[in-house]
Amino acid sequence: MPRAPEFWAKPGLASDLLVPLGWAYGAASAARRAMTQPTRLGVPTICVGNLTVGGAGKTPVVLSLAQLLQARGRRPHILSRGYGGSRKGPLPVDPARHNARDVGDEPLLLAAAAPCWIGADRIASARAAINAGADLLLLDDGFQNPALAYDLALIVIDGGYGLGNGRVMPAGPLREPVAPALQRASAAVMIGAQATTFDLGGLPVLAARLAPLDPREFRNARVFAFAGIGRPEKFFATLREIDAELVWTRDFPDHHPYSEGELVALEAAAQAKNAMLVTTEKDWVRLRPQWQAKIRALKVALHWNDPTMLERVLAPALEARHG
Repeated sequence: MPRAPEFWAKPGLASDLLVPLGWAYGAASAARRAMTQPTRLGVPTICVGNLTVGGAGKTPVVLSLAQLLQARGRRPHILSRGYGGSRKGPLPVDPARHNARDVGDEPLLLAAAAPCWIGADRIASARAAINAGADLLLLDDGFQNPALAYDLALIVIDGGYGLGNGRVMPAGPLREPVAPALQRASAAVMIGAQATTFDLGGLPVLAARLAPLDPREFRNARVFAFAGIGRPEKFFATLREIDAELVWTRDFPDHHPYSEGELVALEAAAQAKNAMLVTTEKDWVRLRPQWQAKIRALKVALHWNDPTMLERVLAPALEARHG
C-alpha cells in the first residue's frame, strides 16, 4: 500500500484540488450502503474499523478484544479480508502452515489469539466460522463493508493523527464522510493522547494506549529500526520512549514485501553502525524464517484506560440474542 501523502495531514492547495473527487468517492460509498441489505447471522458480531486509511491500530484492538472475550468464556472467531495474501477464502488461518504471502500479515498475528478466517466474502467467512464453533464474530476492518450486519461497531482513531485534514480520499485520509459514519458507530477507541481537536458528535470514547511487552530488551541498545506500516513514526517514537538509542530509521510503504536485496542492505547498514535490526511484529511476520532469526520484533499490547467503561460498551453485543 503506497505511503499516505503529506497533504492528508492538513488542508492545503493539493487537497483543495482533489475535494470534488472526495465528494464522488463518499457518494459512491453511501450509495453502496444504501443498496445493500446487511445479512444478520445467528451470533453476536462486533465490528472493529476506522475512518481513515491505515495505521490507526485496529489489529491490537482486535487482539485485545479476542483475549478479553475468551477470558469470559466466549468462543470468538475473527474475520479478516486477508489483505496482501494470495489464498482465497473462506480459509482458516494456520500459522504453522501459512505465511504472510498466503494470508497477509495481520491475519497471522490475529490467529495467534483466536481462530481467524480470511476471505473477501465476509458472509461466507462468517458462516464457516459459525459452523466451526464460533459463538461471536470479531469483524476486522469491516466498517465500510455493508454486507454483514453487526451489533456493535468500534472505530479506532490514532490520537496523535486524528482524522487528518478531515477530507475524503483522495483529498484526505477519510474512507467516508465523518457525520454519517459516526451515526453507525457505537464508540471510538482513542489510542494514545488526543493531540488534535476534532468533533466525534458525542460518541463514547474508550481511551487506550500501546505499550511494549518487554522494553528491557531494547533499553540503551543501539537500534537500526525499520517499518512498513501505516505510520512508521509511531514505532520509532515508541523505541525512543523506552530509551533505545536509534542510530538510524528507515520506513517503507504499508504491508511492504521485503526483498532479499533490501534485507541484505538493511543488515549491512546496521552492522556498519554496530546496531541491532529491529522492526514491528507486523513487519516481522512478513519475513522469511532465516531473516526472522536475525531481526528482532518490538511486541506491543493494548492497555485500556477504563476497563469498566469497555465492559459497558461491549455489553449490548454480548447480551444480544439472535434467532
